[in-house]
Amino acid sequence: MATYSPKASEITRDWYVVDAEGMVLGRLCTEVARVLRGKHKAIYSPHIDTGDHVVIVNADKVVMTSGKAERTFKYRHSGYPGGIKSESYAKLHARKPAEAVRQSVRGMLPKGPLGRQQLTKLKVYAGPDHPHGAQAPMSLALDHAKAR
Repeated sequence: MATYSPKASEITRDWYVVDAEGMVLGRLCTEVARVLRGKHKAIYSPHIDTGDHVVIVNADKVVMTSGKAERTFKYRHSGYPGGIKSESYAKLHARKPAEAVRQSVRGMLPKGPLGRQQLTKLKVYAGPDHPHGAQAPMSLALDHAKAR
């Protein structure tokens, strides 16, 4: 029996909405990355993008546990010597909450062209509104990601 490999025409992509209010950042991002990669589907293949679209709303209400917001830093480098800049997740989340969540999901996806393609299916919004109502997105239940 031959190994099954899904074709691009066989892949159907659903839309999911995740309400991030009160959720722990890491637990939320691991589940979102799993859906973006397509690991929840029976036709999952690691070398093909089989994942679904995910819309995250209320990104400004996501939490980090045990003071990690102040202890964890986001780094970027300009490419020049001495050009590294760091910012704590607390400051990044206060300044751009959607970007903080997006960068966290990005770190959990594969590096390279496949991961960049999967990241294009992620939409993050700081508030409760999003412009993707025409796609009839389903709610994605992530109960274990809630902060206790």
